[in-house]
Amino acid sequence: MTLRHVLPAVIALGTPAAALDLDAMTEAERTAFGAEVRAYILENPTIIREAIGVLQAREQAEQAAADTAMAQAATDALFNDGYSFVGGNPDGDITIVEFLDYSCGYCKRAFPEVESLVSQDGNIRFIVKELPILGEQSVIAAQFAVATQIVMGDETYKQVHDTLMEFRGDINTQSLTRLSDTLGLETQAIFAKMGDEAVTDVINANRALAQQLQISGTPTFIIDDQMLRGYVPLADMEQIVASLRDD
Repeated sequence: MTLRHVLPAVIALGTPAAALDLDAMTEAERTAFGAEVRAYILENPTIIREAIGVLQAREQAEQAAADTAMAQAATDALFNDGYSFVGGNPDGDITIVEFLDYSCGYCKRAFPEVESLVSQDGNIRFIVKELPILGEQSVIAAQFAVATQIVMGDETYKQVHDTLMEFRGDINTQSLTRLSDTLGLETQAIFAKMGDEAVTDVINANRALAQQLQISGTPTFIIDDQMLRGYVPLADMEQIVASLRDD
């Protein structure tokens, strides 16, 4: 962030909106004004930090407003797509959607906190959308999870989802076979389904929705119409949920 970007905020901190018209100044007046601003900043350098804070707050507010508008425009695809896993309380008064990648370290970090929030609250509807963006292992894991849901249903999917979120190590045919056998799944049927068009359609739909929402990283959460990009601590999620209920 350069002084050119910060200067408008510096001026705004101490100048009434109608008190300054740079376009109405002569070249000499603008030069003199610039010198005065430079001298003031040099004498009060901490104002730069304050101005940066003002700009960042504006940018964050603008991004939040844009994210809310995008989420509201994609309500059906987010909350009622007909194929994504729905956990927690299906009739909950708050809905949380998580875009995740099974190879994402921050998704794994968030996992126990999301589980705690959903289980302790008791009135949250939780939707999972696989978004494999971190390479081939991510794709294989997402295909396996979606195939499990299609072959064996939501309850078994949740077992696989939880296991993959806690898994440490390479995700490949061998490790998934061991995982499947350990859980007593229909291993052959699931592997046969992984390359099926139905699985590909789910993952592609999630990717298209993520692109529509300008989501480029995981985890990304949508809590009702608020979008949270990146890992969010449990206490912050609890505060957001409480705030939405108060509105």
